[in-house]
Amino acid sequence: MEVDYAVVGAGSSGCVIANRLSADPNTKVALLEAGGPDTNPWIHIPVGYFKTMHNPAVDWCYRTEPDPGLNGRSIDWPRGKVLGGSSSLNGLLYVRGQKEDYDRWRQMGNFGWGWEDLLPLFKRSEDQERGKDAFHGTGGPLSVSNMRIQRPICDAWVAAAQSAGYPFNPDYNGAEQEGVGYFQLTTRNGRRCSAAVAYLKPVRDRTNLNIITHAMVSHVTFNGKKATGLEYRDRSGAVQKITVRREIILSGGAINSPQILMLSGIGDPDHLKDNGIEPIHALPRVGKGLQDHLQARLVFKCNEPTLNDEVRSLFNQARIALKYALFRAGPMTMAASLATGFLKTRPEVQTPDIQFHVQPWSADSPGEGVHPFSAFTMSVCQLRPESRGELRLNGPDPSEYVKIFPNYLSTETDCRTIVDGVNIARRIARHNPLASKISEEFRPDAQLSCDDYEGTLDWARSNSVSIYHPTGTCAMGASGDAVVDPKLKVNGIENLRVADCSIMPEIVSGNTNAPAIMIGEKASDLILADA
Repeated sequence: MEVDYAVVGAGSSGCVIANRLSADPNTKVALLEAGGPDTNPWIHIPVGYFKTMHNPAVDWCYRTEPDPGLNGRSIDWPRGKVLGGSSSLNGLLYVRGQKEDYDRWRQMGNFGWGWEDLLPLFKRSEDQERGKDAFHGTGGPLSVSNMRIQRPICDAWVAAAQSAGYPFNPDYNGAEQEGVGYFQLTTRNGRRCSAAVAYLKPVRDRTNLNIITHAMVSHVTFNGKKATGLEYRDRSGAVQKITVRREIILSGGAINSPQILMLSGIGDPDHLKDNGIEPIHALPRVGKGLQDHLQARLVFKCNEPTLNDEVRSLFNQARIALKYALFRAGPMTMAASLATGFLKTRPEVQTPDIQFHVQPWSADSPGEGVHPFSAFTMSVCQLRPESRGELRLNGPDPSEYVKIFPNYLSTETDCRTIVDGVNIARRIARHNPLASKISEEFRPDAQLSCDDYEGTLDWARSNSVSIYHPTGTCAMGASGDAVVDPKLKVNGIENLRVADCSIMPEIVSGNTNAPAIMIGEKASDLILADA
């Protein structure tokens, strides 16, 4: 097969790029996805993440290496292995981050990546239910909607947070992020609006767009240091080759994009040789710079029913399913969280440094079922961790998972911030109307004092989990030792770009799906400008 462009990875960025590049009928585009089509019905039901996460049919089911910052624990890292990528599995939360995040990128020499440059791309991608204004767009491919479900415990949390002194914010994607309120969702008429639904489904019949599923890319091929094509294994295990006339765009995400670069001979030469790969070009920062959001999940038992009780009986489950089937309403329209807050741990912090995800249910993990008692969850994460980890190859076989070393809680600031976040959560829980609904602090134990810094930090190390936002492993920069330049071109290599969350020089202050879609829009403009 010969094409103009090959896009590797049909996730949040890759779907955008495939759509935009194939808009010219004279341009031939191949989109390769290691997973299958998004035909699993649970993908399209908002609450379906309970069924799709940890399901190896659609989830890579990665796990980290034992991490000293987590008291030696390994934790799950779900990643989408399906059309739509992680946007087909995630919690449907639409969060852009802070304008200051992108201005810092620009100040680091990444010209064209400041907030004023990127806001038009966020707006272009968006079909905002609330309507068009200075910060939001309508008519774009990605539907952004308000909650279709409310629960008293989440309303009580928002009111209690205001009683504790935090302002209400009706739109954290607007002029300011700080405050408490309710999440905006990537849903359309009560169904998930993944990147595949938004960007691929409307153009799937384009004759110049070839969507290839079950395609495990093994490596990029080169003529010298010019990318000329790629090889992949199809569903039967047979090796297939694609010749590319213009460019290859890696959009495999923060794990798979650096893995493909390293398997192709681009990375730290010593590390490549240790894994049986002949180096083509030395870029030691490939796979380095890994950042993620770590969340501490506090659980409070309640003296009134929560969603835990609603879903426990088969009768209630049937009633919930019927309500969704008839009206696209009820608990099956629920995202991973309902209420949120972007708060400062200390007055001297310039912008919010922690984020809350508040859920009217509790569980040890999505996919494992809810707890057998009335409860809700108050999850808090540090928005801008200093800790950075890395990925390492586990041999030359692309089917062998990379080794993930997150290096969580390895700086004093990160430790202090997670402890402060836990203490703020516990303080909010002592304010009414929330306090009157809580019967017991279940996690952490109420006997753990808020004044016990070391005890709280140890609890966080033993109980915190990823909120699934890996970034930074092919970081963009102005210097030649960065993995990609501000045009997302791999430094030292022709006709090869990376476009996904791996290019973030610093993690954004919020969930990463909306920024990943924006990166796809930005990459499309950059590629078309060079065509």
